Amino acid sequence: MFNTSLNEILYRQGDPRVQGDRGPAGPEGPKGIQGESGKVGVTYIRWGKKICPNTGATLVYKGYVGGTYFDQSGGASNYVCLTRDPIYAKYQSCYQDDRSRIFGAEYQTYSTGIYPSSLYNHDVPCAVCHVTKRASQMMIPGRNVCPAGWTREYKGYLMAERHNHHRTMYTCVDEAPDYTRGTHADRGGALFYFVQGECGSLPCKPYIEGHELTCAVCTR
Repeated sequence: MFNTSLNEILYRQGDPRVQGDRGPAGPEGPKGIQGESGKVGVTYIRWGKKICPNTGATLVYKGYVGGTYFDQSGGASNYVCLTRDPIYAKYQSCYQDDRSRIFGAEYQTYSTGIYPSSLYNHDVPCAVCHVTKRASQMMIPGRNVCPAGWTREYKGYLMAERHNHHRTMYTCVDEAPDYTRGTHADRGGALFYFVQGECGSLPCKPYIEGHELTCAVCTR
């Protein structure tokens, strides 16, 4: 009781040690300046090229396409973009048979008139590219244009392993491909063939038998 009366007296006297009741909220202050947007970006592989396109993309690294030998049943089913400068940690210096193996990839394009005939059997290069301000990436099989609002990074032809070889992934190879110099020898390895749609299994009106399919890599 004494403490309550003392607080009231001090409050009336304006003593700063005594806190009064909370008053009503004041008006809302002005909006602060907008902060920096968070970092966004997307990475993709440009198959068949050593450089990135002029779309604002920067080169992360360039390398060689690798994959499983075309007639071997084990290993992986995808192509990868191998670095030109591998770093080893612990390893065994002798050949080990109980390992998965990876090989270089070769163009199997023959004289189709789509790619230069000189490309045949050469090894396939690749470039890993990064773009900022865009956060999504997709490959469109069967079209060489991108939807409205998307940026086309590059266009080309859909390629994969031959139909009667072991399976790989469908890949969009640039329409103006490079090759790795000094690799014209036919060494097998992972192989790149054009892809055509099968009329009947796919709708025949849009998919024409024997026509090689195009592709585009798009970002947004």
